[in-house]
Amino acid sequence: MTDLTGLRLSYTRAELRRADLNPDPLLQFRGWLEEAIAAGLREPYALSLATADAGGRPSVRTVLLRGADERGLTFYTNYDSHKGRDLAANPQAEVLFHWAEHERQVRAYGRVERVSEAESTAYFHARPYLSQLAAHASNPQSAPIAHREALEARFAELQARYPQGTPVPKPDSWGGYRVVVAEWEFWQGRRNRMHDRFRYAREGQGWRVERLMP
Repeated sequence: MTDLTGLRLSYTRAELRRADLNPDPLLQFRGWLEEAIAAGLREPYALSLATADAGGRPSVRTVLLRGADERGLTFYTNYDSHKGRDLAANPQAEVLFHWAEHERQVRAYGRVERVSEAESTAYFHARPYLSQLAAHASNPQSAPIAHREALEARFAELQARYPQGTPVPKPDSWGGYRVVVAEWEFWQGRRNRMHDRFRYAREGQGWRVERLMP
């Protein structure tokens, strides 16, 4: 195996000063995300979602951001999945966006709530046809399955039951979650590990901003 101890980069692309920050962390996040999208970064809306079960065992996985507004950060999944069970027992999470090409990270922490059934249904029917079928074929998500062929057979059966052009019902166990953000952190890599980090924490109706040690 390659010796990993000597592999590192010194980040030199940009700096982050307090004067650069938008007083609204949502607008700061949207600005960085739009920069990443405009630059053509691969799936810059992908995020690492960290949850923990009732006993405190952590889990992390990658999901896709599907909304970012004053209400919070929205993603969709199966409520019976591993992450869904975690969130039922412990409805809080932290998310991480990592844009390596821009030498940036954003963390956001908060409580998690389900989005409305109407919102979940509208988004489900906006998804590609085959993705709608996959939501059924992989239900319940995270459950053991004997082999790949069994999954493919379920998918084929759904294609026969709901030919393209036929409405595909949203599974009852599928829908959205929203992270209601109470704390944001913006990280800009700097030379010699002297990174710039700023945290926004809820304070009344506004936000307290403080620089953090790298």
